[in-house]
Amino acid sequence: MNDSEPPARSVTKHVTIDRPVPEVHAFLADAANWPRWAVSSVLAVEPAGEPGWWKMSTPDGPAEFRIYADAATGILDHDFRDETGEVARVPARVVANERGADFLITITQPAGLPDDAFEGLLGSLDAELATLKNVLESGTARA
Repeated sequence: MNDSEPPARSVTKHVTIDRPVPEVHAFLADAANWPRWAVSSVLAVEPAGEPGWWKMSTPDGPAEFRIYADAATGILDHDFRDETGEVARVPARVVANERGADFLITITQPAGLPDDAFEGLLGSLDAELATLKNVLESGTARA
């Protein structure tokens, strides 16, 4: 650990969804559903040649991701890999609340990404979480 540099900035966002935890988890664990809710960052997905990885089209070009899902614990971590081959782990969880589910996701600001760009990313994530809530609560997730 380098004591001369502070830890990277990270922000945890969440959304409360009025649906059962198993339904929310199953929807998010299926990579094919991501273009339906992550509308700012995931334009399209298809299985990649490497097991577990999905190709995705993003506004910044092609990338890949894989999901580590465990319904028993609510884990929905995912790895994001861009064209450089660098992998970033994104922790995420679905947890029960008394009448539904909370989806939590932590984003860490990559080294070299300006603060204003990171703020833009967080704003897009807020919009995506609102879309996720709408898709699941409106019943269109089952369509």
